[in-house]
Amino acid sequence: MKTSVLVVTSAFVMSAAVPVFAQSHQQQLACAWTAGNCLDEAKILEKRIMEIKNEIAKNANNSPEEVKKLEKKLQDTMDELKRVENES
Repeated sequence: MKTSVLVVTSAFVMSAAVPVFAQSHQQQLACAWTAGNCLDEAKILEKRIMEIKNEIAKNANNSPEEVKKLEKKLQDTMDELKRVENES
């Protein structure tokens, strides 16, 4: 009786574990996101925003085209930060 319960329990546990090992790379990345790595990405984006703002300040006297490119880059980065914060 104990042996059959052990066999059935082992089979159940193994069948429950198989989907974990069968995940694709993208699914594993999604699991990593939900594990708290979003905070790291938000910090990285905030740092990038500060760097772009500093670069805009340095290039304010340079060509307007360069400043427009930097402002576009800043806006894209800020949008990305909002998206990451909303997912958290």
